[in-house]
Amino acid sequence: MAAVDMAVFEQPVVSDTEFDLQQALAFMRRLSLEDRTEFLVGLTLNQATDVLSETPFSVVNELLEQLEETGHEVRARQISLALGLISSEAEPVGGYLDNSVLSHVRERVGWIVGLALMGIVSGLIISKYEDAISALILLAVYMPVVAAAGGNTGSQAATLVVRALATNAITLNDWAKVLWKEFRISLLIAGVLASVIVGRVVLFSGDVPLPEGMNIYSIGLAIGLAISVQVIISTTLGGLLPLVARGFRLDPAVLVSPVLASVVDITGMLIYFFTVTRLLGL
Repeated sequence: MAAVDMAVFEQPVVSDTEFDLQQALAFMRRLSLEDRTEFLVGLTLNQATDVLSETPFSVVNELLEQLEETGHEVRARQISLALGLISSEAEPVGGYLDNSVLSHVRERVGWIVGLALMGIVSGLIISKYEDAISALILLAVYMPVVAAAGGNTGSQAATLVVRALATNAITLNDWAKVLWKEFRISLLIAGVLASVIVGRVVLFSGDVPLPEGMNIYSIGLAIGLAISVQVIISTTLGGLLPLVARGFRLDPAVLVSPVLASVVDITGMLIYFFTVTRLLGL
């Protein structure tokens, strides 16, 4: 039996069909920690994943740490990804508290700085429509509502999809199903939110000075439609962004929120002012 076990250890390339999981498990239990890591390196990724799936979690952590310490970081990351311990190859292998402050900063700061500079675009859009704002001050009052509505609905969708990816409830191949489902959800949410906003404008903004030939009902409908379009786009985008991040082997948990916030701010201002000015003739 020992000879057979040694053959398994010394023969790293074995097809998955010929691989004997129980024999490999029995053999690995008799090895030291260092030998176990070498044994895992000799297996294919599928074989190593199968072996570690039947191994206690505490032992798996020790083996992954040993793989990293012995220069096999790539294999440790591949195994962690296959086991679902991390959700992307860009995500740190260690736990949140185990990784240093600098490692977290390096992972996040590039996106934050780049997206902060993108925020200038929102300012340029607002400045372009300053005449419309001057003509109808009510537009400025509902600018934060549009941004908040898009950000909130997009973040909800993104959070649910990130969780579904982390638990393997969905895969990249399910992108069309996710898109269709989030689109239908967004239509219903947009309808409810638009009704509330139109009611708010009509009932509580009657004393606001309006340009000649314009009534509060048309303004309410224009703002409600703009918010509806923003909610639909933000929700569907929030559902797809985690899948895009996973497709490019980026960490959805780090990437999605800041990217979504920046994109929603820019598209929200564009959609809001374009829709309202066209409908109201400003």
